[in-house]
Amino acid sequence: MNGNDSFDKIFYSNHAVKQMFQREILTEEVEFVIKKGETIKNYPDDKPYPSKLLFANCKGRPLHVVCSFNLEENTIIVITAYEPTLDVWVNNFKEKKNK
Repeated sequence: MNGNDSFDKIFYSNHAVKQMFQREILTEEVEFVIKKGETIKNYPDDKPYPSKLLFANCKGRPLHVVCSFNLEENTIIVITAYEPTLDVWVNNFKEKKNK
């Protein structure tokens, strides 16, 4: 558990909703990644809130979720979600390939 399950609400950006629809990613899958996933990259300087890239296997499907954390309002904002591919990622989808 990565501590992301103690937030009051999860909001989805318009971009996230569009990408999830196109990629056939369900809100239940995104919420699973948020609650049970592993943080593979932190973006502490992102604005307006710090964000993270999270990874989890959801029913055998690898998923990445980028979300930001509004600590003042105790909410999570999903920025995007996608299925990582081996042409970009290595080490079980946790590290980007060197270009």
